Amino acid sequence: MNRLQKSYFLQHDVVSIARDLLGKYLFTMKDGQLAGGIISEVEAYNGVGDRASHAYGGRRTRRNEMMYHEGGVVYMFLCYGMHSMLNFVTNEEDVPDAVLVRGIVPTHGGELMLQRTGKPVVSPALTDGPGKLCKALGLTVADNGTPLDGNTIWLEDRGVVIPEDKILITPRIGVDYAGEDALRPYRFCIDPE
Repeated sequence: MNRLQKSYFLQHDVVSIARDLLGKYLFTMKDGQLAGGIISEVEAYNGVGDRASHAYGGRRTRRNEMMYHEGGVVYMFLCYGMHSMLNFVTNEEDVPDAVLVRGIVPTHGGELMLQRTGKPVVSPALTDGPGKLCKALGLTVADNGTPLDGNTIWLEDRGVVIPEDKILITPRIGVDYAGEDALRPYRFCIDPE
């Protein structure tokens, strides 16, 4: 087991971190129950200069304050008032970069994920969206600020290498309001083909 340390999240290039996260394992331990899988889709949000970011223009609110924390913690927020979204804060304190985790391939705790989601079958479709994966992993906005080097939410590098020709790079999803920034190639996912 090779857990990602806090130093991993303190790197300065959020786009590079996002891409590198593909193939890493994400785990949660809630109520003594383990669930997790391989990260298959992420999006980078590049701080104050990125119109798609909650911190664009240096905006600082109660909702996004965790983005300004030193890297290595979780930034959770609600989308449409109901879907929890899991982000990893990166970079140094006061540089609000983050990676949104959009999908995982379930590998651990399948039955638990089915209980949490009410779905009948464990498959990539169980966790192929940011709200869906949070529900399956038992994550809510109450997890905002959780350190990624603890025993509640953590990542492991188990040596999975995704070949370059299996990585899709596209604009982010659902950020049309961000103008030209919506076109940035900041979404990375493993080609399911």
